Amino acid sequence: QVQLVESGGGLVQAGGSLKLSCAASGRTFSTYTMGWFRQAPGKEREFVAAIRWSGDSTYYADSVKGRFTISRDNAKNTVYLQMNSLKPEDTAVYYCAARRPPIVVVSTRYDYWGQGTQVTVSS
Repeated sequence: QVQLVESGGGLVQAGGSLKLSCAASGRTFSTYTMGWFRQAPGKEREFVAAIRWSGDSTYYADSVKGRFTISRDNAKNTVYLQMNSLKPEDTAVYYCAARRPPIVVVSTRYDYWGQGTQVTVSS
C-alpha cells in the first residue's frame, strides 16, 4: 500500500516556474514507477511524465517535453516535477500516481493516487 501527498501547486504567471512534490508513505516506494498526470476542467486526465523506480529512465508527454523535469529521491520517498516556462494551458489539477514497473502512460494502469494540487497559470 502506498499513500501519496502532493504539494507545491499555486498561481504563477506565464513563463514562470513551479516545483511540485509528491511524498509517499511505505517502505517499497523505491520499487514503484511514479507518474504525474493532470486534469483541466472539462477535460480528461492526461499523462504528463513518469520515472522508473531507479530514476534512470523518464518519459514525457510531447506537450511538456523540454519544459518539465521529473525526478525522484528514493531516500526521501519523494518524486518531483519541476515545471518551467509555464503556459496558461498548463493550468490543471496535478496528480502523482504509483504503479509497479514498467512505465506506462495510461492513467487507469496506475494503482495509487494522491489527492491532487492545483496549478494555475495566468496570461
